[in-house]
This record gives sequence, structure tokens and C-alpha cells, in this order.
Amino acid sequence: MKLTRTYAGAAAVLLAAGLAACGEAGSEGDGESDTDVEVVENPDFPEGSTMAELAEAGTVTIGTKFDQPGLGFKSATADTPVGFDVEMAKIVAGQLGIAEEDIVWEETISDNREPFLEEDKVDLVLATYSITAERRAIVGQAGPYYVTGQQLLVAEDSDIAEPEDVSGQEVCSVTGSTSIDTIEKEFDATARGFGTYSECVQQVLNGSFDAMTTDGAILLGYAAENPDELEVVGRVFSEERYGIGYQDPEDTEMCEFLSETIEQSYEDGTWEAAFESTLGEAEVETPEPPAVDPCE
Repeated sequence: MKLTRTYAGAAAVLLAAGLAACGEAGSEGDGESDTDVEVVENPDFPEGSTMAELAEAGTVTIGTKFDQPGLGFKSATADTPVGFDVEMAKIVAGQLGIAEEDIVWEETISDNREPFLEEDKVDLVLATYSITAERRAIVGQAGPYYVTGQQLLVAEDSDIAEPEDVSGQEVCSVTGSTSIDTIEKEFDATARGFGTYSECVQQVLNGSFDAMTTDGAILLGYAAENPDELEVVGRVFSEERYGIGYQDPEDTEMCEFLSETIEQSYEDGTWEAAFESTLGEAEVETPEPPAVDPCE
């Protein structure tokens, strides 16, 4: 798909209105979800399973982004984050019998998603967490529950229009993301990683870097915050499959629970509601939900 400058600009304006609405809805941190999430009473899980332990504890710690409008964003005045990843996390918690007010939200950046799971700092990660074989060798990943693709964010007056135009130029992204490898290997750019996407956006705004690259859904959120200065350009040049991270890659019971929860959200309409109340606020057409990978 080719995303023209005109389309990117229009999408960013639409997304800005949607993101503002999302921010207002979650700004007071009243614990209310935009999605009608079922909280299962007395869920029945195999004894000794991870799900049983979490259900018995009555709380779950979930890692998500705090700086990605539309996906995982927490303003300075909010008590809880908002976004599509956040809504999906609430759906999972509800199937564990845990209400959203009993979720502990842990800010998670791209570079610490595996460490946070390995160190038991979080129970789950829903943080624009692309599924890869390398990650699945370290932690568990169930899904995908959303599919997007890599694009470019540039200054409004940039000559960059397609990914080929970054050859030999400096591009920023975040440390620990798949985007850096892709832009270097496929388009011969010089890439540098930062700790957070918001840091990278500032580098493009101040002219230190020619472009930023990551998933298009993330970039549109930042373009929406700076519609007169930034725009998303070029075609989609990768497939990013967002999954739910969990601690033990050999925990098949947890994988099956998460996979079934995702599929159930497709069937009962909560996935669609979660999308439409977040990313869909930009009047983007709700996509078909992706097929979930089998658990091995």
C-alpha cells in the first residue's frame, strides 16, 4: 500500500481528534473502560497454572507503553494509560477474573520488554510487542491480536517520500525494536536507537535526524500531535504482528488461555469495540482481526 503525503496528513488530523478524545476519556483515571469488558466471576483454571495463581492473587501487573498515542499513552495528569493495547490488556485481565482497577500498570519501553518478563517485574506485556522467533526463544508471545507495518515519519519539508530515499541517511528508532534492523538491511540507512519513541520524535523535530521509523500506527499518533511539522510518508515495508508477552515460553497453558481470550474477543465484539474506541477514533476502517498462531 502506498501512503501519500496528502493521505498521511489527513489521517494524522483525523487521528489527532481521536487521540484527544481518548485522552479526555482517560485523563481523570476514573478506572472506567471504553470497552465493555467482562470480569469473570470465580474463573476455573488448572491447579498450579499461571492463570490460577494470578486469579487467586486478584491482581496482575501489565507492562505497556506510556508514550504512544492511540496504543498506550498516559498523560501527566492521568492515573492510568489509555489506548488499544491497554484495552486488550483489560480484556485479558477480565478473563482472569481481575477488574481493571486491580491492574498494576508498569511503563515498559521497547528495550526492557523481555527483561521485565524474565525478572518477574511484570506478568504480561502488551506494548506494541511484535512477535518474532528470537523473542519467542526467550519469553512467551501469544497472538497476534493486531497487524501493522513499518513506515517513516519526516519533517513536513523533507525530500523523503519513500523508504528508498533514506539510503545513506540517518534514521532514528528505539533500541530493542525490529525497525532498526529492517531499515538498515533493506534500505541501507544509518540507524540509531533511543530509549523511547518520544525521544526519537524530538530528534526529527529539531533536525538531528532525517527520519524516524517504526510501525505506521505509532507514527500517525506522533504526526497527529505535530500536524504542521511532521508527516508519515511512503509505503508500508514490513509486517509487524503484535502479540501478548508472558514469562515462560514453555507455558503452553498460558499460551492457550491468551490465544483463546484473543479469539473470544473477536467473536464477542470486544476486540472491535477496543479498536474503534482508540485507533478507530481517527475514522480508520476497522480491519479484519488477524488469525492467532497455534501454541506449540
